[in-house]
Amino acid sequence: MELKLYHCRDTRSMRPFWTLEELGIDYELIKLPMWPRFNYENYLEINSLGTVPTLTDGAVTMTESAAMTQYLVDKYGSDSSLAIKPDESDYGEYLNWLHRSDTTLTFPQTLVLRYSTFEKPERLSPQIVDDYTKWFLSRVKCVERALQTRDYLCGGRFTIADIAVHYALYFARMLNLDVKFGPRTKAYLDRLMERPAFQRCLEKQADMEVPF
Repeated sequence: MELKLYHCRDTRSMRPFWTLEELGIDYELIKLPMWPRFNYENYLEINSLGTVPTLTDGAVTMTESAAMTQYLVDKYGSDSSLAIKPDESDYGEYLNWLHRSDTTLTFPQTLVLRYSTFEKPERLSPQIVDDYTKWFLSRVKCVERALQTRDYLCGGRFTIADIAVHYALYFARMLNLDVKFGPRTKAYLDRLMERPAFQRCLEKQADMEVPF
């Protein structure tokens, strides 16, 4: 099978994982241990960064989760409503949410996790955790504002923009930061997690180690 997703449980690979399930196309899910994933046979030859996710499609190799979602719907989702097309009025907003999902919303949480949990005891930093928690919570308010008059972020329907932003919210829930979400954001997260395709992802990764 040409289309392969290298996945660690509950990581950013949930974005392409969920997209694949929504599209209903054939793919191979390759389950990696979170630590150390580099030990997976030839993984650094597949992805020299050693990160997850990795998506391969024949000669194509991708390492950025939000870009993978766009690639998948653009290449395999011509009959799907998951993408906003360039001739739709919300196209620019759609692209902005896709990129905001990682650079603005997920990035600060990775520092919260690292300096609260993963660093050696002498390098743990409550100040970094506090600073980047505040950074994230100030920026995630954009989701609450966007949902004032709509159920989804753009296009009047569920799209991969929701999948991409969802991961940042899902990650926040794992870090117990969702207690500071506004009511619309909380309801939105719960609603997205009820989608059958997302539930299938949870079922398919249930036998994998919990990363943190």
